[in-house]
Amino acid sequence: MEYRLTDFLPTTKKELELRGWDTLDVILFSGDAYVDHPSFGAAVIGRILEAAGYKVAIVPQPDWHGDYRDFKKLGRPRLFFGISPGCMDSMVNKYTAARRLRSEDAYSPDGRHDMRPEYPTIVYTKILKQLFPDVPVILGGIEASLRRLTHYDYWQDRIRPSILLDSGADVISYGMGEKTTIEIANRLSQGESIKDLTELPQIVYLSKDIKPTANDIILHSHEECMRNKKSQAENFRHIEEQSNMMHAKRLIQGVGNQYVVVNPPYPPMTTAELDASFDLPYTRQPHPKYKGKRIPAYEMIKHSVNIHRGCFGGCAFCTISAHQGKFIACRSKESIVKEVKQVVQMPDFKGYLSDLGGPSANMYGMHGRNLNACEKCKRPSCIHPQICPNLNTSHQKLLDVYHAVDAIEGVKKSFIGSGVRYDLLLYKGKDEEANRSAEVYTRELICKHVSGRLKVAPEHTSDRVLMLMRKPSFRQFEEFKRIFDRINREENLHQQIIPYFISSHPGCHEEDMAQLAAITRKLGFQLEQVQDFTPTPMTVATEMWYTGYDPYTLEPVFSAKTPQEKQAQRQYFFWYKDTQNANNRTKPRSEKPKEEKRGRHRRHS
Repeated sequence: MEYRLTDFLPTTKKELELRGWDTLDVILFSGDAYVDHPSFGAAVIGRILEAAGYKVAIVPQPDWHGDYRDFKKLGRPRLFFGISPGCMDSMVNKYTAARRLRSEDAYSPDGRHDMRPEYPTIVYTKILKQLFPDVPVILGGIEASLRRLTHYDYWQDRIRPSILLDSGADVISYGMGEKTTIEIANRLSQGESIKDLTELPQIVYLSKDIKPTANDIILHSHEECMRNKKSQAENFRHIEEQSNMMHAKRLIQGVGNQYVVVNPPYPPMTTAELDASFDLPYTRQPHPKYKGKRIPAYEMIKHSVNIHRGCFGGCAFCTISAHQGKFIACRSKESIVKEVKQVVQMPDFKGYLSDLGGPSANMYGMHGRNLNACEKCKRPSCIHPQICPNLNTSHQKLLDVYHAVDAIEGVKKSFIGSGVRYDLLLYKGKDEEANRSAEVYTRELICKHVSGRLKVAPEHTSDRVLMLMRKPSFRQFEEFKRIFDRINREENLHQQIIPYFISSHPGCHEEDMAQLAAITRKLGFQLEQVQDFTPTPMTVATEMWYTGYDPYTLEPVFSAKTPQEKQAQRQYFFWYKDTQNANNRTKPRSEKPKEEKRGRHRRHS
């Protein structure tokens, strides 16, 4: 289907004229290319504002050099500038764990590296404040969300304060920003000042005068965290717990002569609210300005459909719960079917959905049976160290979605590309119906929804390391592999199971990696989907890596930190390459293995 320019949100003065607009209410600056799709944050916020009646435009990947013409071209908005730095953290997107430049920027046309600066949130805000000092700047997206308080920056190897201070912005809208953004727009439109919004949920702001209440948690100051790593570790436990509570407390942290204030988040979105966001008139296409150019991230997801938000896994190295929360918000089956029918109409769709999933593939429809217990719960994970007996683990609602999608004319097969939590499939609780649904789901997944290779994430073989990762015992992976192999034999299928692993995670020693190599070799794996641990803001693993303490026990934790230590661990993934090279050596033995790609979107988007 061919779309007109006016089917997209405007990006230039000419496109404003096509709509007959002289002025704008909100201008969004995005670090990603503009793809009008519900998987791209700037498009979601733009469409939400448009649906509320606001005139909104997007400036994708503005040139931050020279005369700043991209920042001036649409003029001054009536309400505010919004910064959406990108679907991935800009530094994770740009650099590997070894701080080497990645082969491409997945969210830029043709994968170009020069389309966004490092830390676009900071760069864009400083330019806008220089040009339009009186216009509020609202930060959103994962880069600001995960830097809302004092955090360790791996790429600069230092502690940094809230990104509000480094950027000069007015407010952070953290987490998934639909509700917050609309409320800010409505309040500013009614004549309120940005400084009047201090009670608004799910925002971060600076204050020189704060009066703590009984419902506040006072964190160690930024300066104290710089002096004492244990104070930073202690802070993180509060930050993580409050990010994943139904009724969170306000967080207050001193920095210099002022305070960073984090208001509690909104409740999880209802199904009706989430449907309303996904059902907006997205074209699901890149803007016409990119005609003839490839945007790698779009190519990956264009024939996929996201069915829920949130993840209650609580993996130590993952940022999803810090950004989306642990409570699952589900779309309705009707909304999902509606979007799949849109995908079917795409000219290049050949009948195969690449993914019907979410942050985790098989958490759709799951929640606590007794919600009163959930409202008081502080656990960052509902399934670690054991699956909560209050959790309804039934896969029946998810099976109903799969059946409805597979019945749509034009869909030959729907694959599950998101990560599957096999511990949920193996769990045997008191609810026999839920247990049966997991067995049915497992067989249907393997028989109908695998494109030859099923990717799962055991992450390590050492149970001691896995405990720090908040992942299940490796014995559960071995049990799931036996079931996978048995069903393949019974159904005469020839599919592979592809495991993900991480080296240099906090708590992992070189002997743990040697054990991993021996065990995976015995199981017949030549590992492909691997990565070296990368410390990213607002994960418990990063806090352990930087501070040397487990934030929950304050016990010391070892981490491999030097390039030599990290490479020594990483090389155990590639024992088979040493064997191949010994037989037919064309390169020096000391050459380092090429940085392997991994499904980064699973972690950070």
